[in-house]
Amino acid sequence: MTNRPHWEQCIDHKNDDVERFINDFFASPDRRCLLIAGAGFDPRAPSFSQILHDTLNGRLHVILIREDRPNPDVKLVQRADKNLEHIQSVLDQCKLISIDIFADDNAVVGGRKVITELRSEALDSYTDIAIDLSALSIGVSFPIIRFMYESAKELEIPLNVHLLVASNPALDHVITPISSDVVNTLHGFKGNAGLHGVTQPAKLWLPQLSIKRKEDLKKIYDLVNPDDTCPILPFPSRDPKSGDRLALEFIEELENTWEVDTRNLVYADEENPLDLYRTILRIDDERKPVFKGFGGSLLVLTPLGSKILAIGALMGALERNLPVYYIEALGYDVNWDEVDNLEIGDQVMRHIWLYGEVYPTDIVDN
Repeated sequence: MTNRPHWEQCIDHKNDDVERFINDFFASPDRRCLLIAGAGFDPRAPSFSQILHDTLNGRLHVILIREDRPNPDVKLVQRADKNLEHIQSVLDQCKLISIDIFADDNAVVGGRKVITELRSEALDSYTDIAIDLSALSIGVSFPIIRFMYESAKELEIPLNVHLLVASNPALDHVITPISSDVVNTLHGFKGNAGLHGVTQPAKLWLPQLSIKRKEDLKKIYDLVNPDDTCPILPFPSRDPKSGDRLALEFIEELENTWEVDTRNLVYADEENPLDLYRTILRIDDERKPVFKGFGGSLLVLTPLGSKILAIGALMGALERNLPVYYIEALGYDVNWDEVDNLEIGDQVMRHIWLYGEVYPTDIVDN
């Protein structure tokens, strides 16, 4: 047992190094990999399937997750079908799972349903599990990752868990979520919320700011009702002014509603999830002794916007059992003209080795 961070020496790769790692690591004939990826309308859906397929040469099995939402736009369905057709054309062993994200009463059930489906998989037949977040929603990908992470720790045989993501902020800007009204903790990420006695802990909310999710953040703030707020801004980022634009967009909330001291703004590298992960741990460590005699401290996370930054929040939540609050999208409004004119190849690719043989068991299993 140790207090060292689980991922103090995290194995990760970026851009061209991701493909080099895949080509080198999975070329070994004893590697058998399960890839879990999205099969939706997002152009990034096929990002890693081709690379892994070419390297593993018949030793790859793929589970594609189709996220079904109420009354989808016809164009979204057509694009999703086109992506699915393309992925299936290059894969030998491919299974499609369709998941209803909402129940008939609009309750969010996607995370729970996808785990139910995955429980039937014989994970001990693989050496590696790769989860591609690129075209999966946070509400689906986070529960999958937690399930695979916990399952890998319970298996008697070694099992590696890898996270993959292709991020393109320009593409994110032309995809607008149509949000539901329900604020929930993500499935598997309730953390310590609501498990306290008479004395409530001092809650610190760390929301990842996103202009398109401004109304969502207001609703989450009202439910969480934090004692303090530390908004997360991207810096450094590809667009050096993105943090300034976010601060201006949220100026009313920052100055009045949330009453954020400028010293409490959190800056996180837009292309490095480990930066935010380490910041979350540092903040948690600094608060614990301060609030120890006053009911304790509780960090509450809300990952919106960049999925690379969301991975940093995920890792912090896994390590410290932190609650993650989120509002699921009922659908998406997409500017297809702009999507088709974007250079989809101009994206950041990241690989995080989340669990497995490269880490000491006393670090990853505590």
